[in-house]
Parts: sequence; C-alpha cells; structure tokens
Amino acid sequence: MLAHEDPTTWGPEPVRPRWQLVLRFLATVVCFPVLCVVGLATFVFFIALAFLTELIAMFSSRYERGFGEVMESALDRILGLGSWFVTWPQLRHEGDTEYYRAKVDKVVADWTARASAPPEPDKAKPPVECEIALSVYRGVGGRYLAEVALAQGWELRPSDVRKEVRLRWSAATRVDRPVVEG
Repeated sequence: MLAHEDPTTWGPEPVRPRWQLVLRFLATVVCFPVLCVVGLATFVFFIALAFLTELIAMFSSRYERGFGEVMESALDRILGLGSWFVTWPQLRHEGDTEYYRAKVDKVVADWTARASAPPEPDKAKPPVECEIALSVYRGVGGRYLAEVALAQGWELRPSDVRKEVRLRWSAATRVDRPVVEG
C-alpha cells in the first residue's frame, strides 16, 4: 500500500480558529445566493446555446462531445468556487470529535444499507462505490472513517484524504460463478 493510501497516516484536520470560521460563514451567507444565480445563469446559457447549435450537433459527434466537456468544465469551476464555504453545523461543531464520530457512523451506515440492499427488478442496482467528503470526517480524520468502513465490509480505494475517501463495497467483488461439470 502506498503512503498516501495508508489510513494510519490519516489524522484529523487541525481545528480552525473561531474568528476565521465566523468570517467564512458570514461570507458564505452573502456569496452563496450570488453563486447560485451565476450557476443557474451559466446553466441556462449553455442550454440555450445547445438549442441553437442542435443542427451542428446532429452532424458532428465531436462537436457535441466538446460542447458537453466545456459545459461540464464551466459548471465544475463554478461549483469549485464554493469550496471555502462554511455551513452552520461546521461553525457550531468545529473541534467536536463526538459530533464527527456520530456523523461518520451515520454516513457509513447509510452507504452500507444502500450497498447491501438486494437488487430490485426494474430498478438501478445498489451502489458499489462511494466517495465520502472531507466535511464528514474532518474532526476525526480519515483513519476513523477507514476503521468504521472496513468493519462494515468496505474496501479502501486510492483516495486523496484531504478531499475525500473513496470506498468500494467488498461484496461486489465476489462474483458467484456457475459450477461447470466436466
């Protein structure tokens, strides 16, 4: 296992100063509506542009792929602008390890319930992979998340613990193969 995949090195993030969180929260309250409007306007712009260029897209799959990539890139960048936002629960519970332990336990239990549910006919198969964001395990670290997930039957995937931890449901790797009599 590589060093960046080793959960023993995944400690909790340092507690941020209260004044910094308050300033970020106030900026979030002001900037979030603006970001929503800009994101919605960008999405509407691309949809309108897509209607206008539908004729070109009918004859060129390359144009359509490129248009989709440009739209996805623009919307991802707008969403990335909000990465510094601080929510009310983050402001209230910064440094509270019990809150983050309960949050990790709940999120992993929810993903486990989804992944272990039997498949239903005419519905999508249960998810076999998930990504758990840093905001969920910030106060307890990726190591605690990995321990809880491994205990419930998940496997670790290569992850950047400063952003997210990726997991794969271990039962999905086992494939029941028919026995061939020879």
